[in-house]
Amino acid sequence: QVQLVESGGGLVQAGGSLRLSCTASERTIRWYTMGWFRQAPGKEREFVARLENTGNTDYSDSVKGRFTASRDNAKNTVYLQMNSLKPEDAAVYYCAQGRIGSGVGPAEYAYWGQGTQVTVSS
Repeated sequence: QVQLVESGGGLVQAGGSLRLSCTASERTIRWYTMGWFRQAPGKEREFVARLENTGNTDYSDSVKGRFTASRDNAKNTVYLQMNSLKPEDAAVYYCAQGRIGSGVGPAEYAYWGQGTQVTVSS
């Protein structure tokens, strides 16, 4: 069973930055698409970013230009650098491990972390 552990969430002022990390316990991430999602209270879980095993990345329109996803295969870890944070970015952020070619839908990802809270004050 793959375990994904996120860290790096917290409270930040609008305009600030945070870097989230997600480390996988097994099943090396290098071969799979890794995704970042978020869920705000009362809302559905939404796609934020994904990193293909090829190195390609995709972002939602709401974070494009502000967030950067990256991976360190040697550390079995993916990152989400979040800059210019806005109050509407506040949510629980999840990393997830899919298969090769997983897209933007949460159902395409089989393994999930426990989530890390990001709070943005205005």
